[in-house]
Amino acid sequence: MMGELESASGVLVRRARIDEAIAIASILRQAFIEFELLYTPSAFAATIPTSDQIQARWDEGPVWVAVQSDNLVGTVAAVSKIAGLYIRSMAVLPNSRGQGIALQLLRQIESFAISTHHQHLFLSTTPFLRSAIYLYERFGFQRNDEGPHDLFGTPLFTMAKHLETPGGVSKD
Repeated sequence: MMGELESASGVLVRRARIDEAIAIASILRQAFIEFELLYTPSAFAATIPTSDQIQARWDEGPVWVAVQSDNLVGTVAAVSKIAGLYIRSMAVLPNSRGQGIALQLLRQIESFAISTHHQHLFLSTTPFLRSAIYLYERFGFQRNDEGPHDLFGTPLFTMAKHLETPGGVSKD
């Protein structure tokens, strides 16, 4: 199926189905629960949307899942904005980390962004998600001064990556 990426470890990244919203919400909760005390309660609630909230934003942009042995182990979503393609709700289950799944999800987002003629990827993250920040930097993201600078009282910063798009046509 076009748009699917599979790794040597047998992890398939594909578009999510709306009926997987409960599983996606569970992945987000499991991935971020270890950091809960570093967020304000409102920021943590925004970081781990419920399945109903995930379904409500389904039409805002594509959602992908990483599948390993028929189990969902990761997720990421994207929203087209004026500044580029915004990455949100990226998570990998703790027991599935270290296998390159997050990198596969980023590659899927980048491939989608290029195919839809976006010239920039951007995301917001918290300073305490050090492993994620390291991954983003290795993938070519750079920290910038753009906002938002907090999420309900939890510090945030923005990272962006410029993309070379075929033909130089930009949707941004």
